[in-house]
Amino acid sequence: MLRGIHKATSNWIGRAITGVILGMIAISFAIWGIGDIFRGFGRSSAAKVGGTDISIEQFRQNYNDRVQQLSRRVGRPITSEQARALNLPSQMLGQMIAEAALDENAKQMRLGLSDAEIAKRITTDPNFRGLNGQFDRNRFDAIIRQAGYTEGRFVAEQRRVTLRREIAESIAGNLTVPQTAIAIHHRFRNEERAIDYIALDREQAGDIPAPTPEILSKYFDERKVLFRAPEYRKIDLLALSPTDASRWTQISDADARKAYDDRRARYVTPERRDVQQIAFPNVEEARAAAQRIASGTSFEQIATERGVKDTDLNLGMVTKAGMLDSAVADAAFALEPGKVSEPVSGRFGTFLLRVGKTEPEKVRPYEEVANEIRRDLAQERARKEIADLQNKIEDERGAGQSLSEIAKKLNLSMRTIDAIDRSGRDPRGDLVTGIPAGADFLAPVFASDVGVENEPVQTPDGGFIWFEVISTTPSRERPLAEVQDRVAERWREDEIAARLKSKANELADKLKTSTIAEVAAAAGLKAQSAKGLRRGAVSDAVPARVVNDVFLTPKDGVGNSEGDRPSYRVVFRVTDITVPPLDPNSPEAKQLENALKTAAFEDLVSQYITRLQADLGTTINEAAVNQVLSGSAQN
Repeated sequence: MLRGIHKATSNWIGRAITGVILGMIAISFAIWGIGDIFRGFGRSSAAKVGGTDISIEQFRQNYNDRVQQLSRRVGRPITSEQARALNLPSQMLGQMIAEAALDENAKQMRLGLSDAEIAKRITTDPNFRGLNGQFDRNRFDAIIRQAGYTEGRFVAEQRRVTLRREIAESIAGNLTVPQTAIAIHHRFRNEERAIDYIALDREQAGDIPAPTPEILSKYFDERKVLFRAPEYRKIDLLALSPTDASRWTQISDADARKAYDDRRARYVTPERRDVQQIAFPNVEEARAAAQRIASGTSFEQIATERGVKDTDLNLGMVTKAGMLDSAVADAAFALEPGKVSEPVSGRFGTFLLRVGKTEPEKVRPYEEVANEIRRDLAQERARKEIADLQNKIEDERGAGQSLSEIAKKLNLSMRTIDAIDRSGRDPRGDLVTGIPAGADFLAPVFASDVGVENEPVQTPDGGFIWFEVISTTPSRERPLAEVQDRVAERWREDEIAARLKSKANELADKLKTSTIAEVAAAAGLKAQSAKGLRRGAVSDAVPARVVNDVFLTPKDGVGNSEGDRPSYRVVFRVTDITVPPLDPNSPEAKQLENALKTAAFEDLVSQYITRLQADLGTTINEAAVNQVLSGSAQN
């Protein structure tokens, strides 16, 4: 074929024809979408920064890793909807784009690190040190393997991370926080205020006569939306909960005792010992040190002579299983308290050990944990039964059966809720009871249509809720006659709030020229005081909303604030403002300085990265990103 092409293009006519054919092929590629090859932004890219592509596979892997990390942290799976609500996709892609921008910046500036420097940084990382305080190859391999890295990939990632850190440190690494900024933040955090105040409650509003029909009608017409009936839905509900099912599962004493024996470790608090150790390079030096100790030299003196830090000397109160070196653990837990061991050869060196105080093993007796075991066994069996029932229910749904038909066939209890709104209330305004706790199934209920088959909602305890929307009652405006009592009650509450606000304004005006005692006495009220009010802190004296307004009022100034409800108001005067002195060398001052330095560092680096992305040119393939998030990304 190549020989034929070469022959065809040996003259100008052949070259012209071949050119036309190749051009048509290129055009057809563009039509069918392969034009991305020429445009430089292919379908396999989620984003591009300068000359660096962030592939769809990179984004998918990093995003899934982040979701799994969050799921492990909260102890339950995170759904796609929950991840989007937490803005995880944008955060993940933003982080990857920022890292790509810094990597491009490093290439432009021709920055690099030698293999020796990377090796030095890895071997001096405290995370990879063994019990002897030195780099431990086995520990290194185990940690990076658990994180999903090969050695080559980890080294490459460390090189990139180090270069990014070097760029960031060169921009904002030597920031100095002004003492004035530290003092301002200290004042904001620790300032305390004292007030004199008068509290007004609904009793001070006086008698409020019932509204006339005309007043009530006018009030209702102006606020119809507040009394509008919400949308209600009638649903069939089939719920399976291990917590509920386990209540009727009988566990025999024999099964409970067998579980106690099988799971004995759960009910045992293992022995703990206060262990000290001194590491030696060989057995001879350890034996010589042991002889010196036997002759009267103290264990601590040997440690001092060898330059052993206190953190390396004292392992603290540890369990046998909590010690990495099994040989050292065996020796430590066989050693008599207060005695010094013979030289112990372990995986990480040779050691002399000493044991201080000990805490013996504690075992909770069967009688103490019997009910707990029965409950756990019952729930485990219930979960297995529910898993079997789930498969049967899904099989029946796949065959076109309704929930009511399935419940009847499998002898399950199904419930029909005649009317429920988005907040879980019935038309009387009462919360609908009997729904598994913690199950957020109302959102999918109101996102569904009548007669549509829906995915089951998983409950926090491992159960499931299946539902079918039978009918809907649209939201509507209610006539006054239907909600007259509620309208009258709300009118009354608004009238109380208005009267209290007016009375509070009058008292506040008088307080500007009189003392709190005089104003309170004239109004037949009680003068009170509160001290130690702090921003954002809960006070037993006044509600948080009042505290906020106190800190908006100058010393000797008068304020008037609504409390935790419209029918409670507080009129106050700020009598004192105090700020505790700040010692520049105190832990609080150092903490504030570090926090401000970190915030300034992150702000400067963020601005730098934003400018980098603009200068390099950043594009995002929204379609590809959405494919990943919907689980249908194509490579």
